[in-house]
Amino acid sequence: MQKFTIDPRRLAQEGMNALQAGNAKQARACFEKLVDGNYADASIFLALAYACKSMQDASAATSAIDNVLLLEPQNLRALLFKADHLAESDDRRAASAFYLAAIKAVPPAGQVPADLRQAMLAAQAFCDRQTGELETMLHAALADHGVDQPGAERFNQSLDILFGRKQIYLQEPRYYYFPGLPQVQFYPRDMFPWLDQVEAMAAEIRLELDSILRQHPAFQPYVQGDPSRPRHDPTGMLNNPDWGAFYLMKDGNVVEENAARCPRTMGALRDVPLALVGNRSPSILFSLLRPGARIPPHTGFVNTRLICHLPLIIPPQCGFRVGNETRQWVEGKAWVFDDTIEHEAWNLSNETRVILLFDVWRPELSAHERDLVRTMLEALDRKDGDSQSWGL
Repeated sequence: MQKFTIDPRRLAQEGMNALQAGNAKQARACFEKLVDGNYADASIFLALAYACKSMQDASAATSAIDNVLLLEPQNLRALLFKADHLAESDDRRAASAFYLAAIKAVPPAGQVPADLRQAMLAAQAFCDRQTGELETMLHAALADHGVDQPGAERFNQSLDILFGRKQIYLQEPRYYYFPGLPQVQFYPRDMFPWLDQVEAMAAEIRLELDSILRQHPAFQPYVQGDPSRPRHDPTGMLNNPDWGAFYLMKDGNVVEENAARCPRTMGALRDVPLALVGNRSPSILFSLLRPGARIPPHTGFVNTRLICHLPLIIPPQCGFRVGNETRQWVEGKAWVFDDTIEHEAWNLSNETRVILLFDVWRPELSAHERDLVRTMLEALDRKDGDSQSWGL
């Protein structure tokens, strides 16, 4: 019996030529010979899927495209093919999953094949419609359960993350991480009863600030270089006067001359649980952001403390983002946030913005845990012989 051999390269080219010429039957025959001879790769299975689809053989087309995705799970054309098939079969939920996978598999901007650009726009539109319908359904189901009432803020944030409007941000301390603490961006103010006392003193604190502002050299750049450490300035804030600071306490030590000028400010913080760690914290300062300036996204050093802002001079067009939540300061209204979650600030106005800033212990830490953290950090500094400033 005569034995025939296959020339895979010639047969593949013959099949591709037939497919381009619109002869789906001949193309399919070529590709199936390659499959039977175990010569098919992802490109052959993909071409076979197109040939079978042209012949209206949905079952064979689906089988071929599934083989493509087994070999190349991120194949953009195969994902779109599969999604289109599911959409035509009215399995919209499964179709959305494959359209979304295709959207995520898109290469960098400008590298999407020209013939797929419209298909990608259609995929995004399909996903958007599905998301809109799902949100409408969920809101109707939740309406009688208080989804629009106070107390549902965290749940609504979970919906924003679920539908892709917000991303997940977690604690990323640059120096020390204490496990098991909740991931909270802005804290509920009712956890800090001492905030009322601080806010009640806002007007008198503002008077002391006004006196300091009349002496411009009093504010120094918040981020200052340390000659004993390598220079590191990826964000352009090193020695930049756009972000200024006037310290009443710095790295756990009272700045006597400055504190003496602000007795009411220091008195307002008398009952605040400041995060006391020798030569490290707390810091208490007036933080100044000049017109047009931005503090770039960054994270703090340790997650055992939180940062409090008391807004004192807030022109319009100022904003502050922690994780996926953005707020505007209101003069005299304080908030507390976790600075180990990525945050940034901006002042797009023509005036200077100033807040009172200080750090406090996290309320979730027990007295024993605070003592252990304090002792550990101080011991590390004694061993190192110094303590480089953390900043805030």
